[in-house]
Parts: sequence; structure tokens; C-alpha cells
Amino acid sequence: MVYIPNATTGVNTVLRNLVWNPDGKDEIFYFNTVYGACGKAVDYTCEASQDLVKARRIDIVYPIEDAALIFKFTTAIQDSRAAGRRPRLAIYDTVSSLPGVRMPFEALTATCHQEGILSLIDGAHGIGHLDLDLSALNPDFFVSNLHKWLFVPRGCAIFHVPERNQSLIRSTMPTSHGFVPRDPDSAFINPLPSNAKSPFVANFEFVGTLDNTPYICVPEALKWRQGACGGEEAIRKYCQELVMEGSRKIAEVLRTEIMDNKAGTLTQCCMVNVRLPLQISHSQETRTAQGEYVVKPGYGVDATAWMLDTLMDEYKTFIAIYYFQDAWWARMSGQVYLEMADFEWAGRILKELCERVGKGEYLLAGEKVGQREAVEGGDLAKDGAGANT
Repeated sequence: MVYIPNATTGVNTVLRNLVWNPDGKDEIFYFNTVYGACGKAVDYTCEASQDLVKARRIDIVYPIEDAALIFKFTTAIQDSRAAGRRPRLAIYDTVSSLPGVRMPFEALTATCHQEGILSLIDGAHGIGHLDLDLSALNPDFFVSNLHKWLFVPRGCAIFHVPERNQSLIRSTMPTSHGFVPRDPDSAFINPLPSNAKSPFVANFEFVGTLDNTPYICVPEALKWRQGACGGEEAIRKYCQELVMEGSRKIAEVLRTEIMDNKAGTLTQCCMVNVRLPLQISHSQETRTAQGEYVVKPGYGVDATAWMLDTLMDEYKTFIAIYYFQDAWWARMSGQVYLEMADFEWAGRILKELCERVGKGEYLLAGEKVGQREAVEGGDLAKDGAGANT
């Protein structure tokens, strides 16, 4: 396990170190809810390889049961092989970003082992958030931010590679002094002091000039969490119960619902998604027959931008609001520094925000909305697939 600045760097490090087979049959698997930057890293990898590797997206619709998600994954593997392709690497989250739901990453990892596919777990929302046992999980590659849920200054993340795979990760990003060329006669001087650590660890100890002070804060963060907060289990219990109860209260205020499956596994984490009472409609009324506030067709992107800007400018807060599967959602997070009064306040401002959307305040933010959405292809009434970005 080594330090890196962020989870995205870890994902890129894996993608840019793997050597793809020359027959062009390799495939990278990912879900449609992949973090946008990581999805683009896959796109770049495919382009840079000149199509030696291709991507296969697995589309899931929430809410979905864990077993159904695993079935979609195994079906995609079968489809790939039936098409003469080679499933090589699968990227998936512990808890996805948007929507903020727990994925069955343990079962996905076990499936990768059974199918002989390399597993790359994007645990950006991992350490400090979930109960993780990497020895039992045994992924091929695992990255996790520490500046999100462990309360370490940004940017700080870990990159875990079991010994069996360390020979695959030959270079850091960027390549630096620790790289060991295959040419034994390489004349480049390594000015760093030698040590007895493995080539993998030594490689990551210095990766160009970088502010390493967040890394130094990790022991103090762990000490504070164990002492002042009562330990990891107590933190998880408090945060999970708080966000679940708080989000249910917000849903009651908004007269909507939270995103979950029948088994309740999507919310077995510290993030819960609450649907906002907004609907794209041609109606001239401010509310639909179902009581939802109206957003005019073609103005979805601007309504979202207006809500985010207004939350920060007027309410001095930030709540992740996003459009997903033909609806607007607010992602709520449970944290040790929050209490139920914070969620009650959030429910009131979200209700007020939606009322203001219904009154058309987002339309006053500018008259060039249609032009912008035409350029971006962002008509949310027609295409919600890109709303994860």
C-alpha cells in the first residue's frame, strides 16, 4: 500500500501500466454509473492503445437488487466471450458517486476471481466510510481517498496492489526516479537515497515535487477518530443511522422517496439519495397534477446549475443535486460533525428551493440556456444518461 494524491490517479496508474494483448481482443468493463473522470480515463486508454483494448459498458437502472446487478455483470462477461473478446479488467465502485449508493463490490470481486478478470475497485468513498477488509476482499487493485471520509487534508489517497500484481505496475504517474528500466545499461542517474524497500514501494516514495503534508496527517486522523470519536465502528453507526433517518425526514417534507432496493443494500453506507419534487413538463402551471414543480423542457441543465449556485450563494451550503433516470436527486451524507437539526434544515431549504424552481427563478439567470444546451446536447428531457457528470 502506497500514498497517491487521489483515487483518480490510482485508476489512471493501473490503466496506463497494463500491457494489452496485441490481438486487440482485450476489454475493460465498467458500469454506466462510473465516476466521470474514470470513465474518460477508460476512453483515453482505448484511444491511446489504438484499439488494442476496447470498453464494454454495463447499464444498470436503479433501484436494483445486488443479485440482479451481479447477473448483469456475468451476462456481460458471457457476451464478451461469445463475441470473441477477452474480458481483461473490470472497474467498479465501493460506493458510487452519483447516485451515492453502495455497490456489491465484494460479490463483484469474487466474480472477477472466478472468471479470471483483473479487478480494479474505485474506493473513492471507501476508507473511513465502510468496514473494509482488504485481506478478505483480495482485489487486484484498490484505490481509496482519505480526504473524503477519513478527514485528512486534500489530496491524499492510498493505492493497494497485492504482491502478485506489483510487477504489472512499473511506473508511477508521472514517471519519476523510481522507475526501473528493462535496459540494464540505462544511464539516467537516480539521485534518491537507496533503501531496502521493494521496487514497488520505492517507486512511489517520490513522484516529482508534491505537497506530501496530507500524508503525514493520516496517523493523527486515525488517532483522533479512535479517541475523540470512539472508533471506526462508532463513527459508521452514527453516520449511517443519521443519514438514513435524516433523509427519510427530508423525503417526508418533500413528499417524495429515497433511492433504495427491497433488500435495503443500496443505503448500507453513509450516503442516501432523496428525490426532489421536480418534473420536466410543458404545463403552464407551476405544479403538475402529481404536485411536482415544473421545469420547462430544454431548461434542465440551467435549473440544476441555478439550484447549485443558489445553495452556495444564498444558503451558504452545498448539496449534490443531479439529474438521473428522469428525475432530480439530492445526495445526502452522514458525517460525525452533523446532527439531525442539520438534516431538518436541509429539508426546509430543499423544499424552498424546489418551490422557487416552480416559480421559474432559474429562467431569470439567463436567456441563453437553449443555446448552451444545444451545444452540450444537454436536454435532460431527452437524455438523462449523461447526468452523472
